[in-house]
Amino acid sequence: MNAEIIQANQNHKEVLDNLMQFYIYDFSEFLSFDVEENGRYSPYPVEDYLQEGNHQFAYMIKREEKYVGFALVRLIEDLGLRHYSIAEFFILKKYRREGMGKSVAAELFNRHRGPWEVHQIESNQGAQIFWKRVIDEYTRGQFEERIEDGKTIQTFVS
Repeated sequence: MNAEIIQANQNHKEVLDNLMQFYIYDFSEFLSFDVEENGRYSPYPVEDYLQEGNHQFAYMIKREEKYVGFALVRLIEDLGLRHYSIAEFFILKKYRREGMGKSVAAELFNRHRGPWEVHQIESNQGAQIFWKRVIDEYTRGQFEERIEDGKTIQTFVS
């Protein structure tokens, strides 16, 4: 697998913006996004994840010196409760089904210790299967799952 996980900074913005186009393309199957007049999808606010101190974290995933994906993590504070959440998670199709996503997810859970909520939209069955399997293995079955507002949500503590 040999993935390298790098916390992104301003130097990674262009690469993250470019990879985000592939992610949105993949996701358009579930949310029917369309490209704009320039042939690109609407920009995702990646800048928010590149600023320090705002409880949002961007990670670039590399293998053999090539970018192969990214992950965006948020720390959500609501009514005095805090939990981490995967905002977006993407591995290029060429590199999927090799265990890379599972090991990257586990490393992110280890880097951000505490309560987690990971959610997937109802129509994205592949993501639901992936995350349930990854979280089940990571927690050794010590997680809860619920369906709420059209999303499947797994909660656990890392």
